[in-house]
Amino acid sequence: MNNKIIQALYNDDDILMDAVKKVRAANHQIKEVYTPFPVHGLDKAMGLKNTRLAIASFVYGCIGLCVATLMMNYIMIEDWPRDIGGKPSFTFIQNMPSFVPIMFELTVFFAAHLMVISFFLRSKLWPHKKAENPDVRTTDDHFLMEVALQGDSIELMNFLRTTGAVEVKIAEK
Repeated sequence: MNNKIIQALYNDDDILMDAVKKVRAANHQIKEVYTPFPVHGLDKAMGLKNTRLAIASFVYGCIGLCVATLMMNYIMIEDWPRDIGGKPSFTFIQNMPSFVPIMFELTVFFAAHLMVISFFLRSKLWPHKKAENPDVRTTDDHFLMEVALQGDSIELMNFLRTTGAVEVKIAEK
């Protein structure tokens, strides 16, 4: 298995976008792109699939809504019903208008916190993890594209230089 990749460094996001389109049109496999800030449309240009984050967020919100409903029903109706302001707590439905703000807040709370946890787990980010950034300049003002090395390395390096790369080198992955 070939563990060598070619790293092409760019100094502008527009040049990077054009380069990604040219590299994909030339049927080269882009392994990864490192950028100092999110580049709009880069995922589509790289041919990445859409994420399922919206579905996960909806499911997490539904879990929060269910937890809020069950919690309020147990606490305010079954376990310790209170007569607050002359309103008796006979059923959950009768008290629903006063429970809506709590249900909304817990829905948002669960969705937000579980999305953060999902992001960290999916991205394999945890405390004390070593950085996987191949070039320190990509955290400041440069963009790096890693292309799988297939065939002639000199030809691919020259091709990447024609796409606007300021630096091209072979690296071990």
